[in-house]
Amino acid sequence: MFQVLGDKRIFYGWFVVAAGSFALFVSMGARNGFGVFINPMEADAIWESRAAISAVIGLGTLVNALTQPFLGSLYDKYGGRVVISASLLLLGTSTITMALAGTYGPEFSVSVLGLFDLTNSLLFMLIIYSVVMSTASSGVSLVTVHAMLSKWFHHKRGMALSVATAGTSAGGLLLTPFASFLILSSHWRFAWIALGAFVIFLALPIALLILRDSPDQVGDVPDGDQDDGTDEGRQRAAQRQAAVGQKTPLETTVWQDSLRSPPFWQLSGAYFVCGVTTIIISAHYVPFAIDLGITPGVAALAFGFMQGLNAVGVIVVGFLSDRFSRKNLLGTIYFIRFLAYVMLVTPGFMMMLWGFSIPPSIGIWSFAVLAGMSWIATPPLTSSLTADIYGVRNIGTLNGLSTMSHQIGGSLSVFMAGVLYDITGSYEFPFAIAGLFLLGATLASFSVNERKFSIRYQTPRAAAASAEAD
Repeated sequence: MFQVLGDKRIFYGWFVVAAGSFALFVSMGARNGFGVFINPMEADAIWESRAAISAVIGLGTLVNALTQPFLGSLYDKYGGRVVISASLLLLGTSTITMALAGTYGPEFSVSVLGLFDLTNSLLFMLIIYSVVMSTASSGVSLVTVHAMLSKWFHHKRGMALSVATAGTSAGGLLLTPFASFLILSSHWRFAWIALGAFVIFLALPIALLILRDSPDQVGDVPDGDQDDGTDEGRQRAAQRQAAVGQKTPLETTVWQDSLRSPPFWQLSGAYFVCGVTTIIISAHYVPFAIDLGITPGVAALAFGFMQGLNAVGVIVVGFLSDRFSRKNLLGTIYFIRFLAYVMLVTPGFMMMLWGFSIPPSIGIWSFAVLAGMSWIATPPLTSSLTADIYGVRNIGTLNGLSTMSHQIGGSLSVFMAGVLYDITGSYEFPFAIAGLFLLGATLASFSVNERKFSIRYQTPRAAAASAEAD
């Protein structure tokens, strides 16, 4: 189950990384590119207000949040290959079904809390997008992919998780503009069908063929550190053997015990803010840019560019995270994202407060650069720190709980943005509120006592290496 290049063996774990990354590529591209569908579906009267569609997206994010621990526990019980493959099948089918929105049944209207009217089209979207797609996405997410890769990699965990995470940004970089192109050249219904086909006919077969739950299923060990007879191979094998049985101070048999320690809440609290500040952008960045007078094509290009920079940022962070303090990198990234939000809202507020005009494209593209470098760099760091501090025995459940906080934050921010938009007519205020939360995430990340609890600091070799890096 491995390939040979010259006289060097390619560790099979890197094929698992590639398959996991591709699964994230199509699943995140299919679901998180919803922003480009808002205006064309609104033009076809699928809904009446931004608050209505924000409720659909927000509920979907909330369902995704609440099902993350459940799918994480299924991962811990049945393994990633089963959970990810089944979820891909359900995700692809529901994505194709989204093309049927607004094509059936008599019209009806029921007011919900006086904020919007629930029509048959919205009810359909609440079922398909908010419930089915969102639940399936929990099974093809960073929770399950990161949990699987944490068992394949120990020494190179940060890099492996980061490379896989780059698949999410590639989905935004390629599939979001592609969906926008299909919408402009054909119709939004055809775009949904095409995205679902990518999931079913590309990602699903690859997952079934390549994914394996742990190295021992292919007769290997984490990081491929086998004794191959060379001096380097013997050294790697000796280091791996010395680490066998090594536990962190907070590693437990029962996952509930992890909730009694500060790092879990520090990481989950910061991850809550990560959800607040990323999912609101996934839903409202393109409409915000269009409202400022930027064409739909350029708005989608800016969003895709931001997703492309995600891949650069996450790979750089992955390289650094295996050499330096992960919690310090995490805090720095949250602060960079705070600066991105400052750039995004400054032109609008300057016009409102002082009548001083700044081209809106400056804020849009400045945000794309700064947020792009920091957007998805936080998930692999959060997952790596969780595995380093609590071990991999219950990593699926713990990742699921952290991601639940992330998604709850996102669902609240998406709905807040839609309501405030309908009240104020602009996105500056909800974006400013979201950006201020990032200061709290920065402080929470820097305060994690990584040196005391992480496995990287428990063995003599790791402690020496980490001390030298710091």
